[in-house]
Amino acid sequence: MQSEITGRIAFALNLEMVDAEAARPIGNPEASDYIFRGREALSGRSPSRENYDAAIGLYERALALDPQSTAAKTYLAGALINHVFSFPTASAPADLARAGRPIDEALAAGTRIPWAHYVKGSVLRAQGQWAAAIPEFETALALNRNMTGPLQGLGWCKLFTGSLDEVIPLAEKGIRIGPRDSSIGFRYFQIGEVHELQGRPDAAIGWLEKTRAAIPALAGPLLHLASIHALAGDARRAAAELAAARDLNPHLYPSIARLKASQPWGVPKVQAMFEATYFTGLRKAGMPEE
Repeated sequence: MQSEITGRIAFALNLEMVDAEAARPIGNPEASDYIFRGREALSGRSPSRENYDAAIGLYERALALDPQSTAAKTYLAGALINHVFSFPTASAPADLARAGRPIDEALAAGTRIPWAHYVKGSVLRAQGQWAAAIPEFETALALNRNMTGPLQGLGWCKLFTGSLDEVIPLAEKGIRIGPRDSSIGFRYFQIGEVHELQGRPDAAIGWLEKTRAAIPALAGPLLHLASIHALAGDARRAAAELAAARDLNPHLYPSIARLKASQPWGVPKVQAMFEATYFTGLRKAGMPEE
């Protein structure tokens, strides 16, 4: 209990530090203002495509004013990669490449911002390099053990490398540390997905519904709900969830083939689990193969 309370206080203080950092001497005050405005655009709000677009634009303006700013590079890369994960579009490959360059430059310049290692880990995760991403998330946690983002990134890497039993404890720790974190829905999503892959549909539905409530703009959980309901024989609910997911992101979800091409799906053992549960259910829900 003491560790949990300490973690929550540290997480809250980390958010308050944004104001304290704003008062520190900086090289370009106008660029710093755009950085803080970009962070504010994502802080305390449920993630959405519009929020990420706003933050990316602000970070780009900061970097234009101060091309050497490691903070601007770090937060721009972070917004780009999280946009790719949460709200992928046809520009996702280009956005991933855009995220990789500035974060590599920031780390090469010797930045000690824990978020930089989280972002680097996230870029590697998006590229399917889960084993290489794990040390980056662990480094971020060594610099700030109360960050929820690296816990989440580590959880996804454990899932896609087949260590599913380690995922839920990591997600639960993130939930305890940041119970008011605007991105808490992604931790719910992790727990729901593990339950789904391990054959516990009722538990999965509960956590995926919590995800929907926390991040209503996120289409992914609706696809998983469609799959689970279809496997349970509830064709009406499955079709409704599939339609809702397509309404949120029509680009990504026209077919099984397009969905499979949208991201790496883990080591062969995990790919087989997705095939037996998630993709089989989506076919039953009415998603075409091509």
